[in-house]
Amino acid sequence: NIPINTIFKNCSTLIYVIDAHEADYEDALPKLVDTITFAYNINKNIHFEVFLHKLDGDFMSEETKNERQQGIQNYVSSEFAESNGEVLVSYHLTSIYDHSSSEAFSKVIQKLVPQLPTLNNLLDILISSCNIDKSFLIDVVTKLYIATDSNPVDVHKYELCSDLVDVIIDVSYIYGTNPDGQTIAPYDRNSSSVIRLNNGEVLYLRAVSNYLALVCLIRDEYFVKRALVDYNIDCFRSSIEKVFKETKHHNS
Repeated sequence: NIPINTIFKNCSTLIYVIDAHEADYEDALPKLVDTITFAYNINKNIHFEVFLHKLDGDFMSEETKNERQQGIQNYVSSEFAESNGEVLVSYHLTSIYDHSSSEAFSKVIQKLVPQLPTLNNLLDILISSCNIDKSFLIDVVTKLYIATDSNPVDVHKYELCSDLVDVIIDVSYIYGTNPDGQTIAPYDRNSSSVIRLNNGEVLYLRAVSNYLALVCLIRDEYFVKRALVDYNIDCFRSSIEKVFKETKHHNS
C-alpha cells in the first residue's frame, strides 16, 4: 500500500464529493475540513475542489439549494479563517442528470494545463476572426474541454458540443471503412462534422489532433464562408501544435 503522505505529496488536485441532497450532509463537513487541512500541511500546491452533488436538480427548491450551498461554504471558510486563511477551496454544483459533472471536471482539469492562457487566447483570436459564437477544445476520450474562449459558458451549448463528439465517433464506428473494407479509427486528424441546427446555428467539429477536437457554434450566415473558417482553423491548429511542441521541448 502507498502511504497517504506519499499520495498527497504527489497530488495535484483533491476532489471531495458531498451528497448535499441528504439531510445529514453537515456530518461530512468536519471530515472535509480535516482532509483539506491534512493534505495542505503535506503539499501546499494542491488544488482543493468540492463537488456539491445532487444540489442542482429539480428535487429541492431554489431556496433550499442556495441555503445548503452557502451553509457549506460558510462553514469551511470560517474553519480555515481561524487556522489557515491561505487555503483556497473551489465549489461546483453537480448532477447525474446533465453535463454539470463534466463541466466541473473540465474546470478542474484546466487548472492543471500550464498552456491554458495561451490556448484561451488563441481561441479568442479564432472566434473574432470567424464570428464564432462559442468554441471548445475538447478531449475526445473524456469529453472534457481543456480550453474555451472568453465568452460565458452556456452549459447547454457545451452539451451540444460534447454530444457531437459522441455522434462522430459512433457514426465512424458504423460506417468508417477504407477502400479495402477494413474498419478505420473512429477519430483522427482528418475528422470533421457539420450539423445545422433549427435555430440558425451551425455546430462544427474539426480535429486538432488525434485526441483533441475543436467544436464551435457559428451562425449560418457566417458559415457560408466555410473556406475562410477552415483556413483560420488550420492556422489555429498549427499554433496549437507549436505550443505543445515548445512545451515538450522545454520539459525534455
